[in-house]
Amino acid sequence: MKTDEICDTAISSCLKLGANDVVVTVMKKEESMVRFANDQVTVVNSLDELSASIFLCVGRRKAALNVVDLDKKGLEKACQQAVRIASNMPEASLYAPLPKGPFNYDRKLTERETVPAGPDQAVHWVQESISAAKKAGASRTAGSLTARNVTVHLATSGGAAGVTVHPSLELSIRAFGEGLASGHSLSVSVGEKGFDPSAAGREAGELAKAAKGPKKGEPGTMDAVLGPMVFADLIGEMGRFSSAFYVDAGMSFLTGKIGEQVASPKLDLYDDATDPTSVGASPFDSEGLPTRRKALIEKGVLRTHLHNSATAAKFGVNSTANAGLIAPRPFCLQVGAGEKDVEDIISQVDKGVYVTNDWYLRYQNYSTGDLSTIPRDALFLIEKGEITASLKELRISDNILGMMKRIEALSRQRKWVKWWEVDVPTLVPTALVTGTRFTASSQ
Repeated sequence: MKTDEICDTAISSCLKLGANDVVVTVMKKEESMVRFANDQVTVVNSLDELSASIFLCVGRRKAALNVVDLDKKGLEKACQQAVRIASNMPEASLYAPLPKGPFNYDRKLTERETVPAGPDQAVHWVQESISAAKKAGASRTAGSLTARNVTVHLATSGGAAGVTVHPSLELSIRAFGEGLASGHSLSVSVGEKGFDPSAAGREAGELAKAAKGPKKGEPGTMDAVLGPMVFADLIGEMGRFSSAFYVDAGMSFLTGKIGEQVASPKLDLYDDATDPTSVGASPFDSEGLPTRRKALIEKGVLRTHLHNSATAAKFGVNSTANAGLIAPRPFCLQVGAGEKDVEDIISQVDKGVYVTNDWYLRYQNYSTGDLSTIPRDALFLIEKGEITASLKELRISDNILGMMKRIEALSRQRKWVKWWEVDVPTLVPTALVTGTRFTASSQ
């Protein structure tokens, strides 16, 4: 069956069985994934699959189901199962009917070019990145590259229907130097033009070389220069907890703060699903509403939460076209560029720490934003505007809103970040955050 026939069949079957809202999403995925370790390719996987998801409501009762058997008999069976599951679920506290289409969508996002997704090209890019890292001083490397094209066909019982292509190239390379020294870099792009595996390998290798001989860091409150991978992790949390789902659940540090200063006036943060240069771009959200660029934070002031139809109905506002059928979500986060080069930002720090990467960001309290995260890979001491030593065994233990309010400078250079610590594509500069609290860590 063709994708439009799959959608029509599933919607018709679910409605006949008693559903009042139905969303069908058919995804065709073409992907090559390459893993490498010790400078050698260790795994090459290729994937070419077609699958569908069915989301429906029976009254206010909701259910979702993934389907791989896409002939008519398989679809009808899946629809029966989905309606049966929904009928036995408790009524949802958040509910609104699906938006009524049809809608018009941005052609720049519905007609994007695909990327080369074959394994031979992916292996070539990996080898290119490894070579650059070694030339820059790395003793060995490890990481992964994924080349992917996902064609999404969405249709709803509300009359929305659209098709889009999500192309992406995502390289993560970690380089190792002497002893405990390591560096990490990325290249993330929607096409070959913006993809630079050599630059990512070179940066990882340079960081690994510079990070040799780390000494134990001294806990305390210091200025922190946060590289893009670290700052993106924090910005991702600002985006995630902008979701009205978490606000309604009492799990967001942004609850009740619309119109308030939640960050430095230097911070502008946007969710922009309309940017065709982002791997997170989409012409429509999961309910079929056309997406748009929106300010989450302007000059440090929180402007909106992110809504789907259900949360918007409860909050008495319009949807921001950020469905998430259950939880509204950001598509693509972008922080406005600053006015200084990274070197200039470092030069203005009298005593501080330059953090190039982090992992294991965890909260002590979601509603207040108290968190900790562990610097990973290259970590450096800054004294009188210069990097003077490589460090280890420090942890950032602070409050995310406090850190956002203490942003003193942002770099004019920005980088796309997406990897397993940052799942929403995020465009960020390097940030100087004053008065950051560092505690001891054995990791």
